[in-house]
Amino acid sequence: MTYQSTILTLFPDAFPGILGTSIIGRALENEIWSLEALDIRAFSDHKHRSVDDTPAGGGAGMVLRPDVVASAIDAVDRKDRPLIYLSPRGKPLSQARVRKLASDPGVILICGRFEGLDERVIEARGIEEVSIGDYILAGGEVAAMVLLEAVVRLLPGVAGNHDSLSEESFESGLLEYPHYTRPRVWEDRSIPDVLLSGDHGAVAKWRQEQSEAITKQRRPDIWEAWVKKSKAGKPD
Repeated sequence: MTYQSTILTLFPDAFPGILGTSIIGRALENEIWSLEALDIRAFSDHKHRSVDDTPAGGGAGMVLRPDVVASAIDAVDRKDRPLIYLSPRGKPLSQARVRKLASDPGVILICGRFEGLDERVIEARGIEEVSIGDYILAGGEVAAMVLLEAVVRLLPGVAGNHDSLSEESFESGLLEYPHYTRPRVWEDRSIPDVLLSGDHGAVAKWRQEQSEAITKQRRPDIWEAWVKKSKAGKPD
């Protein structure tokens, strides 16, 4: 079954963008997933297709009108697909959430602009807010592409080697170990001997140790969660 993605945006021409290239683009061509970009402005009944208005209570910027956004949402056949608004105040996107989204029949993404959506439409339509990081973008289009790329690459038939997917950062709860390839020596820097030893057990041990050390150093938050989970899984 084709994974169905719908994007509600003020800039439908931005899609597929990078999603039309490489393995994600090939999967789109092969109908492993589909992409529908709908123009929010098409659902405005204003003569100039206006979609925003000034913030209630005053302040800078503009806010997307709830009636316009709701009309766009209601025009989409949800088909049990989650409805997500890309927002910096949303719950951080995690690999676990990406895996869950990849198991769904598809996803509907709302790309905000200006100061964002009127809170009433978020509440009335049960919209889930998701953030791709603690920073601000001009709009939700790039964030939507990030989420879709993360999800689509997990769909069956997209990535050639599923073993490599299982070893990537965050899949095991740790950051990924370093990678090397030919030439054996480059600018006086050598590939670690253990990786050329042919001893698969030693290689696996080295990779695990590297993942643990890198995670502990760079992401103490992830390290702490992994340690707690590891201890919880051990018998008393």
